[in-house]
Amino acid sequence: MNWIILIIAGLFEVAFASCLGKAKETSGSEMYYWFAGFLFTMTISMLLLIKATQTLPIGTAYAVWTGIGAVGTALMGMLFFKDPVTFWRIFFLSTLIGSIIGLKAASH
Repeated sequence: MNWIILIIAGLFEVAFASCLGKAKETSGSEMYYWFAGFLFTMTISMLLLIKATQTLPIGTAYAVWTGIGAVGTALMGMLFFKDPVTFWRIFFLSTLIGSIIGLKAASH
């Protein structure tokens, strides 16, 4: 169950990074709404990470959480923020995903 909580926490990390990206692109009151979304999703992500680390090893949990955030944020950047999509970016994101899966497998 805590692995599911950790995955959800990682998805909220992607959400807070995406809110930050949208806040950068906007101005006025819309920017403040994105900052509010950033604060909300960051809080949820951190609370879920705390919950997951109550039974999972902290090093593994943190690495998986940041890995999900890094891969998800990079994909969001490519899909929605016009970040470049190159062979090497996809290659290294794939190796990062493999590393996350390996950490989970090795944590038993």
